[in-house]
Amino acid sequence: MRKKKFPRESFVSMTELVLPNDTNTLNNLMGGRLMHWMDIVSAIAGQKHSNSTVVTASVDNISFKHPIRLGNVVTLKAKVTRAFNSSMEIRIDVEAEDVPTGHKFESNAAYFTFVAIDQNGKPINVPEVEPETEEEKEVYNGALRRRQLRLILGGRMKPQEANELRSIFDIKEA
Repeated sequence: MRKKKFPRESFVSMTELVLPNDTNTLNNLMGGRLMHWMDIVSAIAGQKHSNSTVVTASVDNISFKHPIRLGNVVTLKAKVTRAFNSSMEIRIDVEAEDVPTGHKFESNAAYFTFVAIDQNGKPINVPEVEPETEEEKEVYNGALRRRQLRLILGGRMKPQEANELRSIFDIKEA
């Protein structure tokens, strides 16, 4: 039986200040810079959960709700939502703040998948996740559907094999 860990044990919060080198010609944070920060914070969460080196396996859709401006303070929060054999789904929530005005807003949220590896680069088993709160349980339950969708989009699973997605796609038994 695999060890279990709570999502709170992998929680990571990272804060960044948007500087001129982080922005585009409109003085907005470049999307690529934000994705870089998201990759870092989620990798740390994965390392905390697995107690090992992790590599990025996939990144879900990242939609930007509001531009983040030069001088804003960005806070990224990440934690493991569910673990499979060697892979972990990690949710990242991004909030920005205009400190002088005190205005805070949610920029975006996304799911990244990481795989834990050994020193030879081979996948290793990770602890299971035991959700505690109702929100954690809801995200945990949705993780299997998100995983199956990732596998289908990546060509690693046929839609007919995705039992959790049958109701969404109205897929009949083959």
